[in-house]
Amino acid sequence: MSIQAGTHTIGPGNGSLKVKTGREGAAAKMGHDLVIGVGSWEGTVEGGDSPSVKLTADASSLEVLEGSGGAKPLSDKDRGDIKKSIAGKVLGSSPISFESTSVEDNGSQLLVKGTLSIAGGSSQVSIPLSVGADGTVSGSATLSQSDFQIKQFSAMMGALKVKDDVAVEIEAKVPTG
Repeated sequence: MSIQAGTHTIGPGNGSLKVKTGREGAAAKMGHDLVIGVGSWEGTVEGGDSPSVKLTADASSLEVLEGSGGAKPLSDKDRGDIKKSIAGKVLGSSPISFESTSVEDNGSQLLVKGTLSIAGGSSQVSIPLSVGADGTVSGSATLSQSDFQIKQFSAMMGALKVKDDVAVEIEAKVPTG
């Protein structure tokens, strides 16, 4: 299924954008694997003869949705501390942006290639997106923080770290044609 020709806006009203992190290090069992939601983001998907995708996200809008594993359950205080660390030590205040350089549409899947900018660093990425019959566009990509010069967050004198690779998942509804 292809995306309908025209410009379509996506964001929290018709989609979700999430980041999934893991943990590593000698004290990994103390930390949590996280699902982080992006609360403020918007994008445009251009369908038709010249397809394109653009997206921006507010780095300060990231919120912990879930935390699994760990020696104890994730508390509200933990969630607040993580949000503060993301904004202050990991991402800063720079907006997150993506702009496609090419979109290959084979009818059932889009391969979107482009430039992703996070925390002042940029890297070329490829994101495969599935397009459902109901107009749901979904996909995920594994990104390495080090590709964007982001230093892995660590605690307990480095014994607990967020893994370098994080998964980014997007899902949104657009008109199909």
